[in-house]
Amino acid sequence: MTQSVQAVRGMNDILPDEAQRWLRFEDAVRDWLRAYGYRNIRMPLVEPTALFKRGIGEATDIVEKEMYSFVDALNGEHLSLRPEGTASCVRAAIQHNLLYAGPQRLWYAGPMFRHERPQKGRYRQFHQVGVEALGFPGPDVDAEHLLMCARLWDDLGLDGIALQINSLGSLEERLRHREALVSFLQERRDALDADAQRRIATNPLRVLDSKVPATQAALADAPKLLDYLGDTSRAHFEAVQQVLRDEAVPYTINPRLVRGLDYYNLTVYEWVTERLGAQGTVCGGGRYDPLIELIGGKPAPACGFALGVERLVALMAETEVNVEALEERPDVYLVHQGERADRFAFTVAERLRDHGFSVVHHAGGGSFKAQMRRADASGASVAVIVGDDEASTHSASFKPLREAGDQQRHPLEALPAALADLLYGEAAAADE
Repeated sequence: MTQSVQAVRGMNDILPDEAQRWLRFEDAVRDWLRAYGYRNIRMPLVEPTALFKRGIGEATDIVEKEMYSFVDALNGEHLSLRPEGTASCVRAAIQHNLLYAGPQRLWYAGPMFRHERPQKGRYRQFHQVGVEALGFPGPDVDAEHLLMCARLWDDLGLDGIALQINSLGSLEERLRHREALVSFLQERRDALDADAQRRIATNPLRVLDSKVPATQAALADAPKLLDYLGDTSRAHFEAVQQVLRDEAVPYTINPRLVRGLDYYNLTVYEWVTERLGAQGTVCGGGRYDPLIELIGGKPAPACGFALGVERLVALMAETEVNVEALEERPDVYLVHQGERADRFAFTVAERLRDHGFSVVHHAGGGSFKAQMRRADASGASVAVIVGDDEASTHSASFKPLREAGDQQRHPLEALPAALADLLYGEAAAADE
């Protein structure tokens, strides 16, 4: 027997029952983004590897260990599956001169790829919704992004998501802090894990983000970047906090929060939960003013964030009491039998769809009794029945499936109104 082909490890199928929750999430996200004036942009899954090396940073875990990279066999070009969306979005904005028309509020959604060890909430193909504001210099847009996130958790009915914020200041401030930090780490090198020891030379700021308990303990008295901020950076950070206080959004300043990408400056943040185990970050972002110039554009400020879809959908699953309410159930299951009825059933189905009803048209034959069992199992509210007699008189019958009611027969032209009256009652009449 031929062995069945399985999905790639860490790249998961989303089956129909689970997909209903994803659809609900995506609908809420589209409405939420529209409310804030963000426009959709769509970028390729495959980008030049140099984009991520230059934009994310060659010393980051993503570029060093996690990218799916390959050489195009036709032209020798070095390509990678996108591991995140910000660099791609900025590349698209530069390539198509979007900022010539003024600052841009953009969003995108789709799969990202990182070669990590799969575990709950961390997959090799994962999905993000990214929000980017390009060309806005002040703390007001940083604050807007944080308020946006707070509103989305409310829209989705999620609680227990806490905001942690920090400031990375300017490049000059980070360099002063880096000098002090490297000296501190060198003195405690033997107490650090091997990965942290390696990062002392390549990316010492990331050592602060270590999840290794022994390393965390050794960092208790590490120099804090906040202590190296100048007046301008402090004012920017305070302005963001003031909006959060004005709008009663709780937050914690986490001086070790640095994020995992080299392009950040000033405001950085994560929204975290304790209900997903080790993978508790459901959203992260911040300001990345250097990035546009770094990958070839004219200098311009920018900030943004990304939502982890799998993790937020998992939280939604925990908070929903009635999962059945998420299911997409059709209004009508169309039952038919007989040569003329089989043909006429297509006409009935299309006319009902013309009037906005969702219709499952039975396929595969079978007796009326067997088809009615299928109709009941479908979750439909009504079974519409077409036999040769109905077909010959250009009519159809229907029977309620979820409540008591007699079978009725109507001419096709009157059928939509009769169904609307049954399904929606007074509301349908009021709309007419």
